[in-house]
Amino acid sequence: MVSVISSFQERIRQAAASKRTLRIQGGNTKHFYGEHKTGHDLLDVREHTGVVSYEPSELVVTVRGGTPLAELEQLLSTRGQCLAYEPPHFGSAATVGGMVAAGLAGPSRASTGALRDHVLGARMINGLAEELTFGGQVMKNVAGYDVSRVLAGSMGTLGIVTEVSLKVLPTAPTEATLLCHLPQHQALNQLHRWGAQALPLNASCWWHDVKYAPAADVLSVRLRGAVAAVESACPRMIAEVQASGGSAARLDPQQALPVWQAIREQTLSFFQPMSADHALWRLSLPQTAPVLNLPYPVLIEWHGGLRWLWAPLSVAQQLRQAAQQAGGHATLFRGHCAGEVPVFSELPVVQQRIQRELQQQFDPHGVFNTVRLGV
Repeated sequence: MVSVISSFQERIRQAAASKRTLRIQGGNTKHFYGEHKTGHDLLDVREHTGVVSYEPSELVVTVRGGTPLAELEQLLSTRGQCLAYEPPHFGSAATVGGMVAAGLAGPSRASTGALRDHVLGARMINGLAEELTFGGQVMKNVAGYDVSRVLAGSMGTLGIVTEVSLKVLPTAPTEATLLCHLPQHQALNQLHRWGAQALPLNASCWWHDVKYAPAADVLSVRLRGAVAAVESACPRMIAEVQASGGSAARLDPQQALPVWQAIREQTLSFFQPMSADHALWRLSLPQTAPVLNLPYPVLIEWHGGLRWLWAPLSVAQQLRQAAQQAGGHATLFRGHCAGEVPVFSELPVVQQRIQRELQQQFDPHGVFNTVRLGV
């Protein structure tokens, strides 16, 4: 009987011999992300599934790439643990390998770190059909070139992630959500002040919510941590908002949970397409970046570090210049067609060379869909 790994290796050899390219696919829930080009052969990796090992006391789990992400999170929850960076699923079929390949994180990323910060080790198959192992199951194993973390966000351009070892964390003892009404500039200033204090900040989100009558500027702030720390912080933070002329209240946990879930999975009303000619842009900026002078709807996460905008493709250059001037970059996330506008901002020359050389080392025959990253 041919093993799953062997079948993957044979497909890669065949693709190299026939000069075909392969598009690695798991649950296909993030297919919209990245550059697109037709003509690739599909390599479905969902058959390679299962938890290899789980050591709750060591805060580490090793799992195969085709494993459903929901299955992994359910396992962790039974032991009071979680993936602290809250990776978005964007669909019930999301897999662990797709999570690593996309490299995306949810609302808590600014406080808990990115997905790559939780990758301890990985096994993969490269473009030469070689099975490689990098890293390990503890932080101290990481030395030299940290290839396992390079796989985070590589979008299937370096190889198939067959296994990954992840650091997991205990679920916080308690959490609370504050709902504040503040205009954008005041909300950012308030988040910056809170960031300088010893507060158990975990996530934040500001947007102009049209469901209120009249429409309102809403800042949601989530606190997580020790019960004493959360309970003492809530009244202090509410008082600060009220002193600045805004309003704030603690949201019922049953009301707060679906809000954060909707932000994570982009089912919040803000993320519904405005019109056929608008696309969703993802601006990654320093948390201290000011309000951007752009006339488009915006939703702000990560204490100011992540900003989502709906804007037409025709203003791509304007958006990217604004993001660059603020110290960041802009990515075209949803609502585009191949070739219209580059999905990713152009990398500096040195980073371009590093990326190309990495791909050359891992995939010298161009087996994988390197176009996905715009290279």
